[in-house]
Amino acid sequence: MMIKKIGLALLLTGALAACGTAQTAAGGEHGTEHPSGAPADAGVGHIHGLGVDPATGKTFVAGHYGLFTVEAGKLVRVGDRIADHMGFTVAGPGTFYASGHPSSGDIAKGEAPHLGLIRTVDGGKTWEQVALAGKADFHALMVAGTTVYGYDTQTGQIWRGPDGGKDLKAEARLDLLDLGAGAAAPDTVYATTPEGVKISTDGAKTFTPLKGAPLLSFIDVPDAGRLAGIAPDGQIHLSADTGKTWQTAGRLPMQAVAFTAVNADRFLAATMEGTVYESVDGGENFTVVAKP
Repeated sequence: MMIKKIGLALLLTGALAACGTAQTAAGGEHGTEHPSGAPADAGVGHIHGLGVDPATGKTFVAGHYGLFTVEAGKLVRVGDRIADHMGFTVAGPGTFYASGHPSSGDIAKGEAPHLGLIRTVDGGKTWEQVALAGKADFHALMVAGTTVYGYDTQTGQIWRGPDGGKDLKAEARLDLLDLGAGAAAPDTVYATTPEGVKISTDGAKTFTPLKGAPLLSFIDVPDAGRLAGIAPDGQIHLSADTGKTWQTAGRLPMQAVAFTAVNADRFLAATMEGTVYESVDGGENFTVVAKP
């Protein structure tokens, strides 16, 4: 058990530190630039988030250098915005939330190094500011009904906002990697931590250990009462009774850096080298849908 805890702690440390400090020099942490100042397309970079737009069925990949869709096994950029989307989640048809950092070029022009909470309602073509511009850097985002949850690495706290996140309020302070919540029970929130999965039933104000849960790096709520997660070793774990009992499914060939349960059957995952995997049988088997 100690080995597993160390593994998750290393994953947590790497994920939180990967893009924790914005760099403004050309070719730095948040974008590669030509001498003219125009950004070069460096591809997706590290993958931080995955989701499916229910309006189109397209798979979206949020990465270090912007937002992409999966098209015939390749990643195709959406829009012309280059930003480090450290946090990303699909809220509804064409509606996504994100956070992270602007490109180095935008920071050099005076833009604040933290995006706060931003939203698109046109499938990622354009974005609008929702809350905490220049202040918050959400590395985990989740929408449950109309409530937005985000884990801010600047404060180490989970923020909660009703009405699409317009009035975000800081709640519990945790060391975590991922959040899970669902529309059927929007005040119930799951968090993956180095000590194990924790649960809140009061809208992220307080958390307690979820007894009997396996150590997970990512967790999601694909349907009412169901939980799906992936362990640091790539093993998929499932629960059909809100975490009281668990079963194992398939396994990824390596550690995941992003995971999403679109529904009870369809899972998406990404690994460190940038490969995107999909399962359509509840995590039993995975196939490659895009490579870097």
